[in-house]
Amino acid sequence: MHVLIINGSPRVKKYSNTNYILVKFTEGLRENGASFEQYEISDRGSWDQIRQAFDRNTVILIALPLYVECIPGLLMEFLETLTPKSDGSKMAFLLQGGFMEGVQLRCGEAYLKILAGKLGCAYMGTLVKGDNFMIRFFEGEWREKVTDPYADMGREYALNGDFNSKACKKFTGHEKFPLPVRIYVGHILKTQAAKGFEQIAAAFECDKPLDFKPY
Repeated sequence: MHVLIINGSPRVKKYSNTNYILVKFTEGLRENGASFEQYEISDRGSWDQIRQAFDRNTVILIALPLYVECIPGLLMEFLETLTPKSDGSKMAFLLQGGFMEGVQLRCGEAYLKILAGKLGCAYMGTLVKGDNFMIRFFEGEWREKVTDPYADMGREYALNGDFNSKACKKFTGHEKFPLPVRIYVGHILKTQAAKGFEQIAAAFECDKPLDFKPY
């Protein structure tokens, strides 16, 4: 199986959490005998090349982040330039986001199921996983700990050609945290995590507090 992989993140490859995920995912693909070609939506200069790859390939995987329940605008702009296929192509999606609960990504998943049909492709499922916000801020073993499991999903996809297996569904993790966990996580976000966000903002040379409201 040869797979066309489109990284739908608007971030350049160097800063794309989706790309760090795909590095591990494609390792798994190769281990189970699949080949692939990958393109980045963030590189507008490659859009003609991506369209040509879309037209000639019949197995397509679009990987993308979900920003507060929204598909990246840059990806939407690109998709509107595609001509729907009529060659029996298959399309799957890898949908990742920063929120921890699977339920946060389900509306995006529902849209992607519709999108595959609009692009003339059979829908082969969506791999859904949250809690990925900090990937590009991690280094070494910390990043590996978060991204390594995607290699298993790459092997699963290469084996089945879709994301419909029990292993893929289990990969999402908690659909919704129990109330005690939600209370605890809320406390962490307001204390320890808030300090971490402030440090990240300082590294970006932000000179205003995170709750600054100029208007």
